[in-house]
Amino acid sequence: MRLTELTLKELWHRKSQLVSGLLAIILGIGVIVGIRSFSVVSEKAVAVNLDNLGANIMVLPQAASVDNYYSADIDAPTFPESYVEKLVTSTIQGVDNLSPKLTRRVLVGNQSIVLTGILPKSEIASKPIWQQGGIIGQQVNASCAPTGPKKYADAKLQRTGVDTLANNDCFIGSGIATKLKLKEGSVLTIMDKQFTVVRLLPETGTIDDDRVFANLHTVQALLGTGEQISAIEIMGCCSAISDGLLGKLRNILPDTRITTIGQIVSTQIASNKMMNKISLVFLIIILFAGSISIGNYIWANVNERRKEIGILRMIGYHKRHIYYILMLKAFIMALVGGIAGYIVGTLAAAWLGPQFAGIEVRPIYMLLLVSIIISITISILGSVIPAYLAGKIEPFSNMQED
Repeated sequence: MRLTELTLKELWHRKSQLVSGLLAIILGIGVIVGIRSFSVVSEKAVAVNLDNLGANIMVLPQAASVDNYYSADIDAPTFPESYVEKLVTSTIQGVDNLSPKLTRRVLVGNQSIVLTGILPKSEIASKPIWQQGGIIGQQVNASCAPTGPKKYADAKLQRTGVDTLANNDCFIGSGIATKLKLKEGSVLTIMDKQFTVVRLLPETGTIDDDRVFANLHTVQALLGTGEQISAIEIMGCCSAISDGLLGKLRNILPDTRITTIGQIVSTQIASNKMMNKISLVFLIIILFAGSISIGNYIWANVNERRKEIGILRMIGYHKRHIYYILMLKAFIMALVGGIAGYIVGTLAAAWLGPQFAGIEVRPIYMLLLVSIIISITISILGSVIPAYLAGKIEPFSNMQED
């Protein structure tokens, strides 16, 4: 009889021991897969929501004030528009989008408004508030998202760029629309230039309600600034920000002031790190506890089969054959336990995710391979010592027991 066949028969003969050994692996792997599946989806959800907020880094002139991140570009000093090209042509990683702006307060009649020049195809209309305003354009890949450059399933969260904005067109905030009694199709005169209102933006409760967005080059010509801008808004990967993205940007543009939405970015980074640490802690605990459990099972099995092991040694089997039988048993249990643990963990995460966190958890097939590798590691670590001790059993002395 071959050793592999002998091992399979022995496993099948002792079903209760097989089940108890498998449960230790399945439960451990299930916990790891469940936590990891949930944390991956949670990271994606946080990243999508942060992406949905818009730009999270702003490049400003050195003399600009940053008391209020969202209005720091208003009436700020200017710097050359060519700075955008410096960033585009650099090899810096973690920059998802660049949006140059020129912003000034101007008077329309007796009303003060904020005029902001933006570039079509560079301005990201990723906020739901912009999407609700009907601003659409070409899909923009979110290269910083955990899933890579793919569309988000929720159309409200898809990044779409402002595809076109003619020289005489503008978008206006709800505050301006109310003050000046404007609607889509109305004509707005700013500094003797007429603009057609093509979109009304819904109320945001921010300074954007008092903004008029027009083509950057039109605004530059209207204000007589030349090819100057007051800010560059950047979509930066939050993980890249934590890895020193701001410092790299400052090295490229040393005479500028670069700031970020620190609290929001740090919240995402802290959340992601916490979930990763939890997964790591559980992995260490399960590796330790699982190895001991498998080790106890294999050692108990060795003690029960001492005479069988002695007989095998007496009829010519070498120590390596004993090692092979026990390690093969551990490997089979690991393979079955890893697959079953992946299924249990995935099903648990898929059920508990919507129940407790309101997020949909889908199977992560890469975790199947990870589950098998971890379960094999647990089984091998737990089986090495019992297998070694089983190989030291002396056949003659063992046969005299009774």
